[in-house]
Amino acid sequence: MQIPKNVIISRTDSIGDMVLTLPMAAVLKSHFPELIIGVMGNEYTRPVVQACSFVDVFIDKNDFLTKKILLKGHSPESIIHVLPRRELAKRAHELKINWRIGTRNRVYHWLTCNKLIALSRNQSPLHEAQLNLSLLKPFQIKSDWSLAEIAHLTTLNQLPLLSNQWRQYLEPSKFKLILHPKSRGSAREWDLSYFSELIKMLDADKFQIFISGTDNEKQALQPLLQDVGDRVTDISGQLNLTEFIAFLAACDGIIACSTGPLHLGAALQKHALGIYPPMHPIHPGRWQPIGTKARVFVLDKTCNTCRNTPSACACMRAIKPIELKLALDQIYSEEFVR
Repeated sequence: MQIPKNVIISRTDSIGDMVLTLPMAAVLKSHFPELIIGVMGNEYTRPVVQACSFVDVFIDKNDFLTKKILLKGHSPESIIHVLPRRELAKRAHELKINWRIGTRNRVYHWLTCNKLIALSRNQSPLHEAQLNLSLLKPFQIKSDWSLAEIAHLTTLNQLPLLSNQWRQYLEPSKFKLILHPKSRGSAREWDLSYFSELIKMLDADKFQIFISGTDNEKQALQPLLQDVGDRVTDISGQLNLTEFIAFLAACDGIIACSTGPLHLGAALQKHALGIYPPMHPIHPGRWQPIGTKARVFVLDKTCNTCRNTPSACACMRAIKPIELKLALDQIYSEEFVR
């Protein structure tokens, strides 16, 4: 079989989704070292892609739709529609890209793709990253990847430098922990009062705590910040994504719900502690962070009781701060006590 000289991996949604797509680049590069790999996404995910050494080119979605696209001087020869988008599938067809890979359950792919994969995400028990890797079937690459195998694919391995402006905040002798309480409304969130309780439980001589979030979330974080005072350093709204990746890489762990920063932390092989509801399809089985030091906190049950009232999620409230505190103390004793 003649393998294309290059490929575009198309994933045009959020940061966490992009992180869980990058293992595709790692696997392709391991099988075909000379393959030129482009990743197409929204412009704001560019720093995530640029932190992955397995990717040769980042392609902005809008450029793909409106401009001539070259991958290191060559026209695209294959594209994988990881996130189906009608306009992108149509554009790839117009560009006469030789291999146009998409899922069979999108009718418009029947007209725009020539390599169709039987894949239904809604009913699948597999993790998002496993589903993504199954789209590599036309390259004759195995599709049955375990989460442990994916966890060892260190995809964020080309990191930006952390400036002295931010490095000066870090205390080398302490476990540097980022708490990212909000999710821009994309996930079930742990209550701010629980974050406050956890902060007060942790030994300040052992843990240095940072509160992160977007500029738009800064106001919502004020009750937490006012309650804990100087026990934490507020970095919310102060770092762009490139700076945040560098800062996270210099820290030891992160606690968050199912958000992009949590997935970044896991891919950086940091202690990524995720707090999840046991509700399909947003449960850990589909969206847990993947990394050698990732861990989730979730009730051992399946629940749909508060599907329509996310702010009153009893299953999230059932996960108590003491559980996270004990986990962090254990990590500290294993890695920081000499």
